Amino acid sequence: MISQNRKLTGKDVIAIGIYSAIYFVMNFAAMITGFIPLFWILLAGTAAILTSIPFLLMAVKVPKPGAVLIMGLITAFLYFITGQFTVLILITMLIACVLSETYRYITKYALKFRNLVVAFILFSYGMVGSPLALFVYRESFLAQISETMSRKYVVAISSYITTPMLILLLVSPIVGGLLGALIAKGIFKKHFEKAGIV
Repeated sequence: MISQNRKLTGKDVIAIGIYSAIYFVMNFAAMITGFIPLFWILLAGTAAILTSIPFLLMAVKVPKPGAVLIMGLITAFLYFITGQFTVLILITMLIACVLSETYRYITKYALKFRNLVVAFILFSYGMVGSPLALFVYRESFLAQISETMSRKYVVAISSYITTPMLILLLVSPIVGGLLGALIAKGIFKKHFEKAGIV
């Protein structure tokens, strides 16, 4: 049973929508760097650095059940209508949202910096679905990429389909998420202190 003060209000949904739109723009900026093959592998990490501010501000503004899930759904929908979407990203984003929501529930939505960072890192794993397709679908995905990208790009990106790069891909959200959270904390130090976040 969700207590009255933990229920989402219309004002909460509007706030989530605004932060989600900002999150999407910053996330899309990170995707553009994917034109450089190595940056595509590191997409989840670079996206985490750029999107830390809208996520953390949303989490502080709306410490309630469903907030993270709604942000994930809005982001997924925006990617869907722009054509930048695959089934694999849908799966990883859904898993990431559920894990992040679950962690926030377990920690009772306590506004501690550590809790926010962990929730953000878990949420950031949603973007691993984009480069992960290289390792899951391999040849068929490379063939799909070759329809829109140059042969030089395809050859370069295919050279990154290695175990060390897969490990780097999976670790990048942790590094990017932590770095992004520290940057956000530095920029909004007074805001976080006012909210009692330490």
